[in-house]
Amino acid sequence: MSEQIRVRFAPSPTGPFHIGGARSALFNWLLARKYSNGKFVLRVEDTDRVRSSKESEENIKASLKWLGLDWDEGVDVGGEYGPYHQMERLELYKKYAQQLVDEGKAYYCYCTEEEIAAEREALMKENKMPIYQGHCRHLTADQIEKYKSEGRKPTIRFRTPENETVEFDDMVRGHMQFDSNGVGDFVIVKADGIPVYNFAVVIDDALMNITHVIRAEEHLSNTPRQVVLYDALGFTVPVFAHISLILGKDHSKMSKRHGATSVEQYKNLGYLPEALVNFLALLGWAPQDEKEIFSIDELIKAFSMDHVAKNPAVFDIDKLNWLNAQYMKKLSTKKITMMAVPHLLEKGYLNEPIAADEMAKLVRFTEIIRDHLSYGAQFLDFADLYFNDDIVVEDAESKQILTDETVPSVIGLFKEKLNGIADFDAEHIQPIFKQITKELKVGGKKVYMPVRISVTGQMHGPDLAGIIEVLGRERVFDRIEKVLPAL
Repeated sequence: MSEQIRVRFAPSPTGPFHIGGARSALFNWLLARKYSNGKFVLRVEDTDRVRSSKESEENIKASLKWLGLDWDEGVDVGGEYGPYHQMERLELYKKYAQQLVDEGKAYYCYCTEEEIAAEREALMKENKMPIYQGHCRHLTADQIEKYKSEGRKPTIRFRTPENETVEFDDMVRGHMQFDSNGVGDFVIVKADGIPVYNFAVVIDDALMNITHVIRAEEHLSNTPRQVVLYDALGFTVPVFAHISLILGKDHSKMSKRHGATSVEQYKNLGYLPEALVNFLALLGWAPQDEKEIFSIDELIKAFSMDHVAKNPAVFDIDKLNWLNAQYMKKLSTKKITMMAVPHLLEKGYLNEPIAADEMAKLVRFTEIIRDHLSYGAQFLDFADLYFNDDIVVEDAESKQILTDETVPSVIGLFKEKLNGIADFDAEHIQPIFKQITKELKVGGKKVYMPVRISVTGQMHGPDLAGIIEVLGRERVFDRIEKVLPAL
């Protein structure tokens, strides 16, 4: 593509970086990286002075970096179109707002918030569209002076052209049309001089030469306002793409009840950035083949807005867990152990400093359970298996198994043979079970189950011989004695 692709991600720093924002950032980033001359810009929309915070901005930047989504221009990086914080661009907005007023394309509105609210309520009672009715569109000089004498602080409203069709082409949704009469005259600058989103974003995107705007579907209703502003200011309208919402598995809008919603939460849970990027790319984008696992270079090469769907994307945590597990298979056991350590420290299973021999045992335990792990924090599901010697058998079926008449003989012979092993490792422990079945002439289940339950308190779990090895002879015998004190 000869035209330089310039895309941006422009978050509002009002909370932790949401997974939906990460997907929008990723699609923009992939489009920029697909072309050798593509540029990805990070701009911060911090005009919400009540909710915006430096902490949130740092969270967003750190999350983007963790995901590997670097930016070519913007905050921290700089560039020829800065500044990249909206609150540092107020003079620019003021200049263009005044231009619109001078050209008669915008006007000062002295209506109070209470008057606007009352008007909206009245229109809704009449089943009419609750848009501003233009009370201040044609104020006389006397009316303006009267309002000023009352101490009213005006907003600036855009004078939306009447009886026109606002249209644009959307890369995801095709040709879109809106009736300008349904847009109404909207505020572009608040009474405190701060621009509203729809005005500031147009000025920023135009002056930063943004060519493509990829954003969430919820912004679609804003686009007609922005298009009429582009036209009024003589700016080129960028190419829009409104990507679908992300829904939970119950097909409602994704929220905290569906689990973690911020990138930082997934990072802290021990998900891998490359797995999360892979997963996010598949939320609304369909590759041409059945391939599901992509390296970042493969994603860049394969990605196309032509294959981004209109339909909502479903955040399937099971699919993410499966993907993350595939990436974890490529990691060393030591690396996976280190991913689990912060969680073990937090829950009190470990204390720092961790001795070398304790770490070695922990790595060996991780090797035994790693095929059962989909993410780092899932290690906690198995922590008691290793750390807690106070075995309690609560399951009724497990208790029943331990009452079988063969159990005393099985456990007695098991302890005897375990005592006779010189090399205490899984390789030498595993044959014991078959030896017991032959010597006592009982089925394998009648050997495995009593031993597993008395050592772990569970009927099922990771490799039993490996668990016994890592626990050691003394701890295994202690556990058996607590569960079956009569033996």
